[in-house]
Amino acid sequence: MKAAVVHEVGGVPRYEDFPDPVPQDGEVLLRVRAVAVENVDRAIVAGEHYTAARYLAALPMIPTFDGVGELPDGTLVTFGNVRPPYGALAELCAVDPGLTRPIPAGIDPTVLSVLSSAVTAMSIRAAGELEPGQTVLVQGGTGVAGRLTVKIARLLGAGRVVVTGRDDDQLRELRELGADTVINTAVPDDDLLRAYRDAAGDGYHVIADYLWGRPTDVLLRALVPDTFALGRRTRLVQIGEVAGAETTVPAASLRTSGLEIVGAATGLDAESFPAVYEQVLSWVRAGELTVGLATVPLRDVGAAWQRTDLRGRRLVVLPQEQ
Repeated sequence: MKAAVVHEVGGVPRYEDFPDPVPQDGEVLLRVRAVAVENVDRAIVAGEHYTAARYLAALPMIPTFDGVGELPDGTLVTFGNVRPPYGALAELCAVDPGLTRPIPAGIDPTVLSVLSSAVTAMSIRAAGELEPGQTVLVQGGTGVAGRLTVKIARLLGAGRVVVTGRDDDQLRELRELGADTVINTAVPDDDLLRAYRDAAGDGYHVIADYLWGRPTDVLLRALVPDTFALGRRTRLVQIGEVAGAETTVPAASLRTSGLEIVGAATGLDAESFPAVYEQVLSWVRAGELTVGLATVPLRDVGAAWQRTDLRGRRLVVLPQEQ
């Protein structure tokens, strides 16, 4: 079969032949139809993600671990948890049918392949416990997941949405998507700290943090209260680390500020996931939630993997396109 093959840690996938996967007990072979390439996939290949060791244990390997495919009986399904060194960026995958889910009616398979980012964005409700009328700060809103978070915050009834980013043109686009206030983080620390405080109004209720690193360092300083009065509850949902893997948490930012830091998976489990997923699907069916896409055939995966012009669109690879 043809596949996107990585030969070394940090390498760029190559379009080449790779042995067909052999199904193990209970597995079936499906034809892959659409695969979204996300930041986590690139981080794993670079050896920078905490799960990378599992996927890079044997090289060469095929990256990404979920997608949309066609079962032998023609049923289109979502699938995941592919066995390394096999990944989803290939013409064929051996999968456990118990981990597949039929594609809902009325949803384009290509769009469906990117909806994991929308589920991640729903962490503002599952982990952040967002309530209608509250203020949301999206740290790093210019990427696909950040833009979806802005839209979902509005769909969930947020009263105000504040968004950060480094590109003024994209920040202007985010105003059109529903952001009330935008903050450019590419300024000196003191100016950024002042911008966070000025935009806070009566406080940030939920923070969706895709950045971590230096911008969150400054944000946490901005959250330090200047009086002994008890602060309003602020729940920071840690989702990504685009700006750095580490940040400093001042003790003063926790003591009386009302700040709580939780992971994006908080509140999401096997019981709650179906309802979250169905909510996302209902918005997509109704045309209320859209995602920018950039589709490419598998043969172009090497160049596509290195693209820097996506500007809020998700790269989707189509292995069966001729």
